[in-house]
Amino acid sequence: MKALLSRLHATQLVHHWRRALGVLLVCALLVVLLSIDSLYALLQQLLVAAEPVIAAHPISGSLLFVALSGLSAMLAFFSSALLVPVAVYSWGRPATMLLLWLGWLLGGICAYTVGRFFGRPLVRSLASARTSDFYLKRLPAQIDFPIALLIQLAMPSEIPGYLFGTLRVRFGLYLAVLALVEAPFAVGTVLLGESVIQREGGWLLTLAVIGASVSLLAVYLLHRKLAPGAKGNP
Repeated sequence: MKALLSRLHATQLVHHWRRALGVLLVCALLVVLLSIDSLYALLQQLLVAAEPVIAAHPISGSLLFVALSGLSAMLAFFSSALLVPVAVYSWGRPATMLLLWLGWLLGGICAYTVGRFFGRPLVRSLASARTSDFYLKRLPAQIDFPIALLIQLAMPSEIPGYLFGTLRVRFGLYLAVLALVEAPFAVGTVLLGESVIQREGGWLLTLAVIGASVSLLAVYLLHRKLAPGAKGNP
């Protein structure tokens, strides 16, 4: 049994490594694309064209950005990252960071609510079934702050809310962890968007490596706590 559980842990670790490498490859490809003058000029034209539209609808534009950011925190196939450069160009860094953070908080709260009231079947259809099943089986009955923090750091943003809701983790604990973790990620995402606008490929890759490293370290620490034979685990 322990051998089987060890293989499951190894499979999940490989999955997380592949995801991190995929993100880095996408960022590297983006750096290459930004080095092409014609594509970068097209990006600048799109940003210039979007600015007056957003300026003409400041409230509705902000609400839409928050809503889309929240949606990206709930669904694996949707990301608000593509909207960030437009938001930074139009609103600046501080406003975009705040709106992105608020959107992710709302999305996490909605995911928690879905997990709490609709349970595992719906969670498996909205998040990665293999990943959610693995952690639903291995997480302890009582999740404390360190474990919750590692889960939020280690997993894609669309998974923890569903997990915590399904496991009926205290809402106050989840909200505290969510707010704490998403704040620096919002800052990093906005800086990434700004590096795209300013064509700073080195800074873009540096931020991507930092984010991937933090996530992988959290995965490693989380799996050490959940591994067979670890204190509190079979």
